[in-house]
Amino acid sequence: MLSERFTEALTYATQLHAKQVRKGSGVPYIAHLLGVASIALEYGANEDEAIAALLHDAIEDQGGAATREEIRRRFGDRVTAIVDGCTDADTTPKPPWRERKQVYIAHLATASPSVLLVSAADKLHNAQSITKDYRLLGESLWQRFQGGKEGTLWYYRALVTAFRQIGSYPLFEELERVVSELEDLTSGDS
Repeated sequence: MLSERFTEALTYATQLHAKQVRKGSGVPYIAHLLGVASIALEYGANEDEAIAALLHDAIEDQGGAATREEIRRRFGDRVTAIVDGCTDADTTPKPPWRERKQVYIAHLATASPSVLLVSAADKLHNAQSITKDYRLLGESLWQRFQGGKEGTLWYYRALVTAFRQIGSYPLFEELERVVSELEDLTSGDS
């Protein structure tokens, strides 16, 4: 069962990301955080992992080191470690996109099971959103992404490869299924 800590994290995440929307869609960012927490819980997350799922983008997008310390103060070292493990950059400006993604992918090989769960839940929700939006928007969707079509598809396939090298888990398999669906959907387009 989830306790008051989860409710506090939900409120905190909502406040942190209140002015943020999903790339190009106008959807409030909290929808993504709720989606990631839902996926994580459906695949067995405990409360710390579910809280980290709500806060997985907080350090990266909403304040860097100061936000990290606030997460540590409110939710403890374990939640903070999971959020850190899901953060690909906490500096402004961020390193170049491809370099950041390669470093993130490489770190998955040594990430904790909790980081792998939250990270895979995040990537699954993103891949589902990209697939849905591609069906609505077609090729214009790729303008939202720094990596464009080629880079975005490379990134998600590389993530699948990295997760599958770690092991065979239902969450990793679902991510692979969604990424393969996206690849198939977009393969006829240039």
